[in-house]
Amino acid sequence: MAPPRRPISQEFQPINRARVRNEVPSAETPGLRGLMTLAVGVVVVAALSLAHDIVIPITLSILLSFLLAPLVQRLRRLHLGLVPSVLISVLTSLAVIVALAGLIGTQIASLAQNIPAYRSTVLEKVETLEQSTVGRIGRFVGTASNTLQRLRRFDASPDTQAAGRPKREPMPVEIQEPPPSPLGLLQRIVAPILGPIEMAGIVFVITVFILLQREDLRDRLIRLFGATDLHRTITAMDDAAARLSRYFLAQLGVNASVGLAIGIGLAVIGVPSPALWGVLAALLRFVPYIGTWIAALLPISLAAAVGPDWGMAVAAVALFVVVDVTAGQLVEPLLYGRSTGLSPTAVVVSAVFWSWIWGPLGLILSTPLTLCLVVLGRHVDRLEFLDVLLGDQPALTPSETFYQRMLAGDPDEAIAQAETLIREGSLLSYYEEVAVPGLQHAAIDVERGVVSDLQRERIRAAAAELVAGLHGPEVSADGRRNPNAQAHAAAANAEAAGSDIVTVPRPPTQTVLCIAGRGPFDPIVNEIVAQLLQQYHVNARVVPHEAVSRARITEFDPEGATIICLVGLQIRGVSSGLRYLVRRLRTRITGATVLVGIWAEGETGNFDEDFLRSLGVDRCVERLDSLFNACLDAAGRPRATPDAPRAVA
Repeated sequence: MAPPRRPISQEFQPINRARVRNEVPSAETPGLRGLMTLAVGVVVVAALSLAHDIVIPITLSILLSFLLAPLVQRLRRLHLGLVPSVLISVLTSLAVIVALAGLIGTQIASLAQNIPAYRSTVLEKVETLEQSTVGRIGRFVGTASNTLQRLRRFDASPDTQAAGRPKREPMPVEIQEPPPSPLGLLQRIVAPILGPIEMAGIVFVITVFILLQREDLRDRLIRLFGATDLHRTITAMDDAAARLSRYFLAQLGVNASVGLAIGIGLAVIGVPSPALWGVLAALLRFVPYIGTWIAALLPISLAAAVGPDWGMAVAAVALFVVVDVTAGQLVEPLLYGRSTGLSPTAVVVSAVFWSWIWGPLGLILSTPLTLCLVVLGRHVDRLEFLDVLLGDQPALTPSETFYQRMLAGDPDEAIAQAETLIREGSLLSYYEEVAVPGLQHAAIDVERGVVSDLQRERIRAAAAELVAGLHGPEVSADGRRNPNAQAHAAAANAEAAGSDIVTVPRPPTQTVLCIAGRGPFDPIVNEIVAQLLQQYHVNARVVPHEAVSRARITEFDPEGATIICLVGLQIRGVSSGLRYLVRRLRTRITGATVLVGIWAEGETGNFDEDFLRSLGVDRCVERLDSLFNACLDAAGRPRATPDAPRAVA
């Protein structure tokens, strides 16, 4: 049995009807608060750049504490105590880093010693490339160079020199440096590694204190960010810390495995210094999308230079492709999903930004640092803009995106969005949670006067095209009943039941009149209700508001309809127009069941008996699914399931 589909509201942010107001603020000059925020941002960026000698060790310590926190907790469960657990974790990580540094140093030294041996192969490859690609250009440049040299020799000949001017030969000058002293030689050797050793010492000392004072630091952050709501702040911080620790640990494990696979593969291929390239691939893979291929440039170039032919370079490229695809498409989704929580644009921009601030180290740390900022933005209200700018969550709700597509007159993108959401839910849930709230946005903006006539017509045309594009096999493009609908429904029922027996659904016995309100987009909502009912084998007839007006009600033919469904986005409470419309319809159709969908902003949904009696209707609802089920009840059809509308026999 297939798992039940989740409603769209569980996949995306729930529709907040209070947000439907969606007012556009007037343009104002920047206030003092905005200028202060801008000034603080500039100061922070300047401090990150100028104080990098201090900020980088602190940042590395915080990230290292996230990595070591799970190990410390496991050791504490073994009753080792806090201090021994922290010391063992820090010393273990220090040993691993020292071993990797030694491995990188020996690999670089070995590669530097073997570079002269690769000279002949490199020259041969360069000559081959020159002859096959730019040989003609090279010969042309050589001819031009020889011509210039002949001209220079002609200008410098004795005949062209002034008479009696002696020709002076250059005097060779040789500078001899004294042999270095033992102290100078030691300083030359130690100076390049003194800075990294100093930074590593600072990082590990700060990491020890962060791990020892972890609870105290957490309490201080709670006091700083959310003392007024302790429960929410504590829950958010614990969740964020646990998520970051798991993510960094999983990312480190995946990257280490990728580096090991790259190193072994390059060793099998025969690329020099494979361990160096494996470590480089593991480090640069912290930069998603582009890190692996930045790390692949050097070993692939080296393979192309030292190999007897191009086979070694092709094998190296294939190795990186296979390993990266396996890790990115198979391993990582199993560990922490397909997304890092960052948008692809944010990943690239953050890599450029942190590289500009901190150089190559910033490139490696760009994704972890940006992910920390996004987590802060999700849990700290004052930093929410970081999550909006850098996170991978949609900046707009589905209904707001729908409205944007309609306002732009782009029904194709709206249909693509609808197909994606319908796969996660159903057509009814899409209309209920996306299309109708989006049309509410549009109706409110029309009332406020911010939508021009051209934009209103564009929205109406795009929405009509969207609804027509979502018609299933049971409904034709013009909204009328498809004569082949029963065959389609019977085949679908047989396929869903896994049976070869086809049962023709019984014909509908009730007719529902779907009458639109006076609003500019009420006919679209009317078409939506009719489409849903028709797909559930209820005969629904679309009636424009003009057809039941006071002047034309006597000409209106109900055609035996017994159920009336009044739909409108701007119907509010007990209005005289609605009351008189119901009175006219009851006079024309005796004994009809009248249902009203009141979806205007500000309606509370308190539809008691007095309210219904004052309107003269049988039922009022404020949701599309409630109106749909009310029509099914009145028509004597089974109610819609969460996956409705579906054909029923």
